[in-house]
Amino acid sequence: MSTLEIKDLHVSIETEQGTKEILKGVSLTIKTGETHAIMGPNGSGKSTLASTIAGHPRYNVTRGTITLDGEDVLAMTVDQRARAGVFLAMQYPVEVPGVTMTNFLRTAKTAIDGEAPALRTWTKDVKAAMQQLRIDADFAQRNVNEGFSGGEKKRVEILQLELFKPKFAVLDETDSGLDVDALKVVSEGVNRAHATGNMVLCSSPTTPASCATSSRTSSTCLLMARLSKRAAPNWPTASKKKATTVTPRAPVQPPSLLPQQHRPS
Repeated sequence: MSTLEIKDLHVSIETEQGTKEILKGVSLTIKTGETHAIMGPNGSGKSTLASTIAGHPRYNVTRGTITLDGEDVLAMTVDQRARAGVFLAMQYPVEVPGVTMTNFLRTAKTAIDGEAPALRTWTKDVKAAMQQLRIDADFAQRNVNEGFSGGEKKRVEILQLELFKPKFAVLDETDSGLDVDALKVVSEGVNRAHATGNMVLCSSPTTPASCATSSRTSSTCLLMARLSKRAAPNWPTASKKKATTVTPRAPVQPPSLLPQQHRPS
């Protein structure tokens, strides 16, 4: 069983006005097969936490630790974290001109596993995953995210999640901006990846629907700021900018899916 543990994490960034502390003592433990939710409004630190775990150089850890199976994640480079099993589905996936999806996916898989996948098997796996995510086969020869719609970019992030099979996946607002059909496709992709037993951390301003529709409810909810009662009226609130971990007394569900008796008046 794998475990990712975050203890008393403090993170700051440099701004024109000087150093600004974003995270002030976040602690969280996630084990194999668990799904956890990070909730809070924009600016509360959700993406900061996700990017810090992945190793974004902009974020400076001033205190605390992040370990994966006892190994110091903060001491690893970005590529070392990927090989160790850390994956980030970005909130705003970037375009990579000149690099086709086919080349990117196989090169990344080779770098993560330390050896190239068998071509015949790999091609079959990629085609199957693309079909399940309703990604047109022509996209395999297009440059990474170039000219893709927002929903298409999010599906490509989940495509990577399914193909790379990480131990620990962070989904940074992967469900934002998706219509109902796209959300269903993305959620099903998260379910398939989660069925392999990995750890999933979802972030969203409200209840992350891509996790909420999972066959397993979230184990805990990390409140990054004051939470609207509309998201889950029976959850306590946390002081602004201070993270609090709570265990929901009801399954994590999007507001529209809350049972009638749980809906706010």
